[in-house]
Amino acid sequence: MKSSGYMAPEYVIHGQFSVKLDVFSFGVLLLEIISGQKNAYESDRGGDILSYIWKAWNDGIAFEVIDSTISAHCSRSEAVRCIQIGLLCVQEDATSRPIMSSVVLMLTNLSFTLPAPSAPFFVTSTMEPALQSASQENRLDPSPSRLPLRSINDASLTELDLR
Repeated sequence: MKSSGYMAPEYVIHGQFSVKLDVFSFGVLLLEIISGQKNAYESDRGGDILSYIWKAWNDGIAFEVIDSTISAHCSRSEAVRCIQIGLLCVQEDATSRPIMSSVVLMLTNLSFTLPAPSAPFFVTSTMEPALQSASQENRLDPSPSRLPLRSINDASLTELDLR
């Protein structure tokens, strides 16, 4: 079974492969580590981890999402930099995401100037028509190999690969 929580939107929705797929997954993992939170829906937080951290970033309070264990061992500016790198990795537009060698450079070279990230796809509504279309296709072809398992709030999608 596969969960789309770590999969890039272009793969989940269109099945497109690119070198940016791993970058997206790495970004989600980095944000999970920095925040100490799993990439799952939690109503007290207002949604998935990408929405939660993106909102904090836009509100200028990204430092508030840093896990206390992390903040005890590194400077606030280093942790916020990691959040920015994570957000760069999960941008909706795959062409805007850095390649992994650039991510390594960003993480290891503090003098490397980081661009401002754009919104992750979970935050924007531009993917909604594509998700609805994919859902409609599944209703038209209800064969067991095409039925996705969705979470209650449609925040994640699990696909069974039958053998």
